[in-house]
Amino acid sequence: MKLPVLSRILICRTDNIGDVVLTLPLAGYLKQLLPGVEVDFLCRAYAAPVVLQCRHVDQVLVFEEHDDPQARFADGGYDTVIFAYPNRRLAQAARRARIANRVGTSHRLYHWFNCNRLAHFSRVRSPLHEAQLNFELLRPLGIAHAPSLDEVAGLYGLTAPRLAKVDALRDQASFNVILHPKSNGNGREWPLSQYEELARRLQAEADTCVWLTGSAAEGELMAREAPGLFAMPHVRNLCGRFDLAGLTALIGVADGLVASGTGPLHVGAALGRPVLGLFPPIKPIDIGRWGALGLRARSLCAAQRCASCTGVAACSCMSAISVDTVAPVVLGWRPQQLKEA
Repeated sequence: MKLPVLSRILICRTDNIGDVVLTLPLAGYLKQLLPGVEVDFLCRAYAAPVVLQCRHVDQVLVFEEHDDPQARFADGGYDTVIFAYPNRRLAQAARRARIANRVGTSHRLYHWFNCNRLAHFSRVRSPLHEAQLNFELLRPLGIAHAPSLDEVAGLYGLTAPRLAKVDALRDQASFNVILHPKSNGNGREWPLSQYEELARRLQAEADTCVWLTGSAAEGELMAREAPGLFAMPHVRNLCGRFDLAGLTALIGVADGLVASGTGPLHVGAALGRPVLGLFPPIKPIDIGRWGALGLRARSLCAAQRCASCTGVAACSCMSAISVDTVAPVVLGWRPQQLKEA
C-alpha cells in the first residue's frame, strides 16, 4: 500500500491515564518517521495534564461526552484521525468533517460506516503489549512497524513539571519512595497489609520517606483499613493533595514508585523513573499486556495463577507476590550515598 501524504494527524484516546500514556509512543514514532508532521492528541480533561508534558504532541484537545464532537474536527485541518480508543460520536464527526484518512479497528460495526481505513486486530486476544498494539493502527496507512518493548520505552517524550512544593517535599529526605496502593477499581491490587509491611521495612533505612498517593477517597479508605500504615513516622499521606500535574511532578522527583497496573505506574515508567509494577498472571491483565515499559521499569507477578481469585477486592494471585520479593527491588533504588553510609 502506498503511504498517503500525512501532514496533520489527530490521535484520539479518551479513556484512562495509563492507556493514554501507552499511546504517546505512537506520536513519538510518527514524529520520527514523518519530519514536519503535526501530531495533535484528543483526550479527556483529567488526562490532559500528562499529555501536555509530551514533547511529541503539538496540541492537546479535550473532549468530554457532553461536548459537541463536530467542533473538534470542523477547523482542525486534519488529514488523518486515528481512533486509538473507539468512540462512536467522534467517528461520526470525523466522517462528517470529511477527514481523508479515518483509522479505526474493524471489530466495531460503526467503524465500518465511519472509518475508511480499518485495522484488523483484537486487543483482547493479541499477545502484544498494549503500547505495541497501538502501532497496529498504522497498518491501514501503509506503515507496518512492530516496535520492540525497548523501542517503545524510548518514544514517550514525557517530562515532569517542576513545582516548588514538590521540591520542598523531596528535600526532607534523601530517599523518597511513592507507594500507590489503590487503582480506582481498575485492576488487581497488592494487599494493604503487604504495603504496610514494605513501609515498615523501609523505616529501618536511614533518611527514608514513604509518600502515599491516591485520591482523597482512597486515602480515607486506606486510613480505615490500614491505620498502622499511616501511623509510621516516615510515612507522608499525600492522598488528594495533588492534581495530576502535581502528581506527575511528584513522580518525577521520587526515587521510585510501587503500584499495580495503574496510570501513575505508567507515568513513572514513561518519565524514566524507577518503578515496580505488581500484576496478576491472568490474561489480558498480565505483565505481557500491561507491564510497565521504561528505561528503569520492572514488573512482578506470582509464579502461576491461583484457583481461588474472587476479583479486585481479594486476589490471591496478588497476595502471592511477597514482600521479600518486592523489598530488594525498592532498596536497590537507594542513592549511592545511602548505600555507602
